[in-house]
Amino acid sequence: MTMTTAPQYLSASTLTGDSVKNLQGESLGDLKDIMIDTTTGSIAYGVLSFGGLLGMGEKLFAVPWSAIEVDGQNKQLLLDVAKDRLKDAPGFDKDHWPNFADTTFATQVRDYYIR
Repeated sequence: MTMTTAPQYLSASTLTGDSVKNLQGESLGDLKDIMIDTTTGSIAYGVLSFGGLLGMGEKLFAVPWSAIEVDGQNKQLLLDVAKDRLKDAPGFDKDHWPNFADTTFATQVRDYYIR
């Protein structure tokens, strides 16, 4: 990924709702939530919202935070994934969140996004 100028510290509420784009400039949705590993205090996942209309039918994706880049200059987040690939990514809906502590889930998600 390309390095951009971004503040070193941002509040979660500053990032939540920000648009997420791939490196080709295509919209991939927006950041719905941030999942924090309470044992380490670090951000584990960004929850990306994609598709749907007015929150109906949207698909959510847990993306390892290490795969997301903050583009402070353009006030957006960057994810190096093709739009078509995101459509096939392991996801969930707003009423059925995964167990983020499940190592099988963590491995599946990490392997999908981190090359």
